[in-house]
Amino acid sequence: MQVSIETLEGLERRMTVQIPSERVSEAVEKKLKDLSKTVRIDGFRPGKVPLKVVQQKFGSHVRQEVIGDVIESSYQEALIQEKVRPAGMPSIDAVSTKEKEDMSYTATFEVYPEIDKLELESIEIEKPRVEITDQDFDAMLQKLREQRKTWKETKSAAKSGYQVMVDFEGRIDGELFEGGAGKDMAIEIGAGQMLPEFEAGLEGIKATEQRTVEVNFPEDYHGADVAGKKAEFTLKATKVSKPELPEIDEEFARGFGVEDGDLEKMRADIRANMEKEKNDRLKQHIKNNVMAGLLEHNKIIAPSAMVAEEINGLRAQAAQRMGRDPETIDEASFPNELFASEATRRVQLGLLLAEVIRAEKIELNQELVDSAIDEMAVAYEQPEQVRDYYRHNQQARSGLEGSVLEDQVVDHILDKAKVNEKDASFDDLMNGKL
Repeated sequence: MQVSIETLEGLERRMTVQIPSERVSEAVEKKLKDLSKTVRIDGFRPGKVPLKVVQQKFGSHVRQEVIGDVIESSYQEALIQEKVRPAGMPSIDAVSTKEKEDMSYTATFEVYPEIDKLELESIEIEKPRVEITDQDFDAMLQKLREQRKTWKETKSAAKSGYQVMVDFEGRIDGELFEGGAGKDMAIEIGAGQMLPEFEAGLEGIKATEQRTVEVNFPEDYHGADVAGKKAEFTLKATKVSKPELPEIDEEFARGFGVEDGDLEKMRADIRANMEKEKNDRLKQHIKNNVMAGLLEHNKIIAPSAMVAEEINGLRAQAAQRMGRDPETIDEASFPNELFASEATRRVQLGLLLAEVIRAEKIELNQELVDSAIDEMAVAYEQPEQVRDYYRHNQQARSGLEGSVLEDQVVDHILDKAKVNEKDASFDDLMNGKL
């Protein structure tokens, strides 16, 4: 078997494979002999059909099957022989299969990019130092109170934070438009439920009062029929209510699962949850910085076949989030351009992470996997069931192992990179302001 490889643009390669005619003819003859033992043809007993008859009847079909098999097997042999790692399936063409002549074909495919040397020491990572202060804790308590607020009707004028029950009608150029009317809609001023001009029009309004306000729909508004247009809304307040926050008492504590209403236990639980959220958010923030640094200092071409596969996965996920069957979507409804950038980034990171694992000889730490399972298990009433699930479900455990190995890679890069610690607030961390 003769093999030659031509380098095309980027990662693309064209491999020409030439196979001796004897390999094909011998395989055809063997398959015909095997077929003659089982084939049924009128006038002949089973297993007694002459080879020549079998060849006349099935020779062409058998030859095509053999050619397919030979292409498949010889392609893999050629890759091994030439030490080539294809990224994705090949395109097979220029097939020459004339009888009594050597068979040949070309396979066009992409290869994995070569990484001569990883740059890890050049990466600079900003690592936030975050402490939860008493002020942060008090703000969290206030937030929890606001989540459990109730509404009390008032004769006062509405202001930010108040709730207004409103009937409204909207017109564009004097005409009612679809979706522009509502009745008894509860709107909290300042909560961002409606467009800012709409909510601003409710400030100072009292029950039974009616107003007219102008609202400009943004150009990128989700409703294409009204995007970029000006509407006039008639607003009528039917009720105005002010918020009432619950007291921090035993009943409040029981609302957070503290059955005996112990306020100190409730505070301890809230602080523990804040610490966990802080640590989780810090971990993800640092991980994002590490990945960004890895990409910045290690330029790599993403094979288009792998990017296309990743795009399909992202498209399916987007469809599921919208409640649609991924099998029914196509590129027309979810264009590739929507996912191309993220797909490319994911492929590049996947290749780089794999190279870090290989080059730095990082091995999965099973103790860390067990610790991760234990950490998840304690959040359940029957933690042993969670542990059993990961013991006996290899697919689930493999997914967790991949996550743990990725965390090990992040830690390894942090050890190599230049890490600059910086004080940051809990609020900035939790609100993505770092």
